[in-house]
Amino acid sequence: MLALMTNWAYSASKTVLVLGDSLAAEYGLARGSGWAALLEKRLNAEKLDTRIINASISGETTSGGKARLPALLEQHRPAIVIIELGANDGLRGLPVASAKANLRTMIAAVRKAHAQPLLVGMQIPPNYGRQYTERFSSMYKELSGELDVPLVPFLLDGVADNPQLFQADRLHPLAEAQPIILDNIWPHLKPLLRKQARH
Repeated sequence: MLALMTNWAYSASKTVLVLGDSLAAEYGLARGSGWAALLEKRLNAEKLDTRIINASISGETTSGGKARLPALLEQHRPAIVIIELGANDGLRGLPVASAKANLRTMIAAVRKAHAQPLLVGMQIPPNYGRQYTERFSSMYKELSGELDVPLVPFLLDGVADNPQLFQADRLHPLAEAQPIILDNIWPHLKPLLRKQARH
């Protein structure tokens, strides 16, 4: 870290806060093998003086994330907040309008704290019918357009259609899938990191 700080002497260390559910909390994985941990390694390799705070909790919903976010923003004062929530709302069949409102509130809170939000899109199985499934998946794109928020279109792109990349529950990706997930996030996160590094 000291070496990295020398390279970026004119810029204080930046923090990326990951607010997510089990897909970010390394559920069923060895510690340090999830995409958030791999992200920290990539940041070091890219000589970006940035630390990762992974505040993700398995089973987290958008309402839970909304409740926890203010304290996390106050404690860590992040430059960027990756919001990876909604999957549990969808799997439980909770109202899409409520999830959307919770995400909107979180985005506003992040901006009020002078941080940059990055929204991560999800899709769910058609357990509750096609209409619900489509409304859920389109929620992220709609929020991105309405609020001008950078969006990772689908966290599990390149993973969801490959059963061999999932744990036995068929919901949580294996360690082998984590680099793919990171590659889905990275193109949308890297420009934000570069922008923060110039500040």
